[in-house]
Parts: sequence; C-alpha cells; structure tokens
Amino acid sequence: MNKKTYKIKESLSNALELPKDIVLDVAKVTLTGSNTVTVENHKGILEYNEDQIRINTSSGILTISGSRLNIKSILQEEITISGEINGISY
Repeated sequence: MNKKTYKIKESLSNALELPKDIVLDVAKVTLTGSNTVTVENHKGILEYNEDQIRINTSSGILTISGSRLNIKSILQEEITISGEINGISY
C-alpha cells in the first residue's frame, strides 16, 4: 500500500471511528499476562524455536523472545503463542 492510500485509509478510519487493524490491515498484538501472545493479521512465520519466534506482518517483522515458547494455535489470520515471554519487538 503506498503512502497516499495509507493516509486516506487512516483518515477514513479516524473519521468513522473504525478499528485501524481492520481498515489498514496492520497486525494486532495482544499480550495476556506474561505467558500468552495473540497476533492477528499476520503474514506467516519466518523463524520458530524455543527462545524466539519471528512473524511477518504488513508493518514489518515481529519478534517474540522468551523461553519455552510454543505455538498453541495457528490460523490463517491469527497465531497464539504461549511460554515465558520476555520481549516483543518490531
């Protein structure tokens, strides 16, 4: 999506009070406690091991780090990860 289209969609989202994660197709990351992360609107898993999971999103690469990380579920639009989560970064 080019910058002009993004700005138009962002303005429309603000004006109509629509969720940006739906209108702009950006990732929505939900952290529940320090043990579960849910990532919506992902574009796939790039790397997966017990200490780090890298997920491709339209905004860039999301890195989840911790220990004993495990993918509990993976759907077309949503990934749920459990384990001891120490950090989340783009």
